[in-house]
Amino acid sequence: MAVLKVKFTKTKRDKLAQILWILNWVSVVSGIILFSLGLFLKIEIKKRNEVMAKGDINSVPNMLISVGVIACIINFLGGKICYDCSDANKFSRWKLVMLPYIVCTFCFTFCILVGALMCYTMRNELEESLYLGLRDAIKFYKDTDIPGRCFLKKTVDLLQIGFRCCGNNGFRDWFEIQWVSPRYLNMASKEVLDRLKSNVDGKFLVDGVPFSCCNPSSPRPCIQYQLTNNSAHYNYDFLTEELNIWMKGCREALLDYYTGIMRSIGIAALLIWLFELSVLIGVRYLQTAMKNVLLLGDLEGESDGWLLENSFVETAKYNINIIKNLGKANQISTVSGMNDPNINVQNTDCDKTNITTKSIPAAR
Repeated sequence: MAVLKVKFTKTKRDKLAQILWILNWVSVVSGIILFSLGLFLKIEIKKRNEVMAKGDINSVPNMLISVGVIACIINFLGGKICYDCSDANKFSRWKLVMLPYIVCTFCFTFCILVGALMCYTMRNELEESLYLGLRDAIKFYKDTDIPGRCFLKKTVDLLQIGFRCCGNNGFRDWFEIQWVSPRYLNMASKEVLDRLKSNVDGKFLVDGVPFSCCNPSSPRPCIQYQLTNNSAHYNYDFLTEELNIWMKGCREALLDYYTGIMRSIGIAALLIWLFELSVLIGVRYLQTAMKNVLLLGDLEGESDGWLLENSFVETAKYNINIIKNLGKANQISTVSGMNDPNINVQNTDCDKTNITTKSIPAAR
């Protein structure tokens, strides 16, 4: 029994073909949108590539870009097919192409769904990439004279100012590393030498943060050095007072930023997937309705259209049997008396046919 069978008149078939022709061109635009969204996300990731560890974070934008290009090609072809389907004579040239086209388009729409879901499952990979990348960027913050690292100070400062954040997890990350370049240390100062000797690794560690962590909206001058020393500042208690530096870590700030972008892209991709799926359903109805018109031979009469010719269970069993028998078509049985179950050939009775054989002349 056919699934979701609908009866189409000649007028309905023509209108369906015209509507699908327009919708396929709209789908071309949706493919351009997918491509643009993927390109935008790739550029945004590229902007902060210095504070991200290498990983599979580009898989989502690459997926969206590829799907967008394929969408433009497939829907352009679909528009041509639907335009010709308004004429039964032109449909005959696409008769053998439409079913493979529908199968390929179905696989393509599934890829759109996968791309949309990947936008929501990428958070863990992105968080790990940001954690490792920011850790290394902060670690090499002081290396302004080393090629390949001299840009990290500017990158981290602009990041903390732009996203109103400080450190990787928070401002205390700066307490654990030497972020002041040795070129700015007075090695003749006893205080500097004592601080270097007090550390096992010989690092100049301070309870301070770079200037880019300061909150310019604070009415009090920024306290960026000796943050945990109450006696170093007038009327100051770091345990109770709200510090005038950014409290949020840059990993959390960047993660929230990219999560918001990917959530919006995921919603757009889901809407495009639903739209593409509805167009595909319409193309399937048009294909079956036009096919039945040719079988009936009455081009002006009514015809039935459906999604599946048989039920879901019967269609699944039929396709499974086709897949199982794919490798058996070229097998030859070596056992006498056994026939190939995939080849329906009637056995001929050789005893009923009299074959006259000519004797082979003897050699002289």
